[in-house]
Amino acid sequence: MGVKSHRTDHFLVPPGTTPAPVRYTRIPGTFFIPAGMRCLMRSGTSSLVMNTTSKLAVGLVLVLIAVVALIMVFGTGGRTVGTASGAGTGPAPLAAVGVREFEGKKLSPVSDFRENSIRGPQQVNITDYRLTITGLTNRTIVSTYDEVLSQHPHYTKVVTLFCVEGWDVTILWEGVLVRDLLSDAGIDPRANTVIFTAHDGYTTSFPLAYLTGKDIIMAYRMNNITLPAEQGYPFALVAEDKWGYKWIKWIEKIELSDNPAYRGYWEQRGYSNTGDLDKNFFSR
Repeated sequence: MGVKSHRTDHFLVPPGTTPAPVRYTRIPGTFFIPAGMRCLMRSGTSSLVMNTTSKLAVGLVLVLIAVVALIMVFGTGGRTVGTASGAGTGPAPLAAVGVREFEGKKLSPVSDFRENSIRGPQQVNITDYRLTITGLTNRTIVSTYDEVLSQHPHYTKVVTLFCVEGWDVTILWEGVLVRDLLSDAGIDPRANTVIFTAHDGYTTSFPLAYLTGKDIIMAYRMNNITLPAEQGYPFALVAEDKWGYKWIKWIEKIELSDNPAYRGYWEQRGYSNTGDLDKNFFSR
């Protein structure tokens, strides 16, 4: 049986080297086959009889082809596909980057904050976290982090924090209004004071009228990023017009009280109970 045609190919090889041609032989009734493989034609059939080396070579080639196919089907080439929640087909959002300006106002970098908490930054397990609103309320509310965010409108506001140590930062805050949280729980007419308690045991208090009469935010984001642990994740109070020690972080409990004389952590140590910026912070 004669050979009908021939073909010579070159495979990809590393730069700077000369590829060796591979010779293919076409036998009637068969495909192009590398010349190194021995073919034996038997009475009216197209059987291929290959030596052991050739069989191994073909096997390796098939394995490589299968691997490449799997990579093409399941691989993403380093790209993120889908949304963060798994829904839809759009691209997933990348991590937010802190903004430095908002509506023409210069913002401080988050790194300008100084760490001065009573027990160091708190690492709150968000799975176990619960925010409790209790005391002189119509009902006690215990909410997860996600429930707080999903059940209340969100607001943004640029507010400057002034620390008694002499430094300040201007930040774009995003969060929920404290008065919305209190309204959901229902305010007992006897209540006149709101006491906040943090994960590390820190406490401070405010007149109820301050929180219901102003747009006071309990923040979960700052400069377009989620609060870092050092700055109070999951929630920190944006106590505008108050000294920094009133800006409680890692909030876990909000309690309505009828005790206007309640004094928090620093207030018990001589700091002003009101914490008003226009007054000396170290006075009663």
